[in-house]
Amino acid sequence: MNKLVNILLVLLLTGTAPILAQTDVKERLVVPLSDPGKPGMLEVNLINGFIHVVGASGKDVVIEAASGTRSSGRSSSDRSGADGMRRIPTGNSLDLTAEERNNRVRVSGSSHHKAIDLTIRVPQRCSLKLHTVNNGDITVENVDGELEINNVNGPITLTNISGSAVAHTVNGELKASFREVGANAPMAFSTLNGRVDVTFPASMKANVKLKSDMGEVFSDFDIDVEKSQPKATRTSQGGMYRVSVEDWVYGKINNGGPEVMMKNMHGNIYVRKAK
Repeated sequence: MNKLVNILLVLLLTGTAPILAQTDVKERLVVPLSDPGKPGMLEVNLINGFIHVVGASGKDVVIEAASGTRSSGRSSSDRSGADGMRRIPTGNSLDLTAEERNNRVRVSGSSHHKAIDLTIRVPQRCSLKLHTVNNGDITVENVDGELEINNVNGPITLTNISGSAVAHTVNGELKASFREVGANAPMAFSTLNGRVDVTFPASMKANVKLKSDMGEVFSDFDIDVEKSQPKATRTSQGGMYRVSVEDWVYGKINNGGPEVMMKNMHGNIYVRKAK
């Protein structure tokens, strides 16, 4: 029988609570899976805050949430006109929802101004779909599954993972190390500002597609690079033609396999072979 768990965590501090407690709201939530014998799926969407996910030996998804002083877009330090007056706490909340259905756990935080930091333990066989925007990094450790990771203002670090990954950030480094890779799944890694640094098993087979606009590409794999000229694309708009050149590097690792794309604008690309 399918099970639905829908939990809203709202912690309100009363006016008699110590002021320091406003910067240290913490909560712990255990979400059991409907069928713990099968792989799980975790989806997390935040506006502000970091997401740290660790694969563990347990069968439940364990969420530890903390709210701190970091904020986005609004300052609380303005004390003009308050000389000689005592600040009265107006309340603090940790607003988080978690929903489970058919082994899929969805977690979201609705705060636009206050950072919610999440540390989540999941069963090792678990696919992930993680997204945050401001005030935090995304890290994943020891997970086996399909990973879809998106950040805007922060780095992404994937350590000792198995399966496949599609990871993108705008402002931050992207680093990943694979224990094993999926046999047929394509993968992609990209950032605009930072370096892309990915380590694969020595036996991995892949067709690679690499591009760094203002950086270099390095690898200790013996990549069989195509010798063809860059491909040109012509598009017509308003009676005029625009010709763009795709300065990609195409090649094969271990005679080729699923496509692995890596793209960077301001930074180097490293394709490493595990020792």
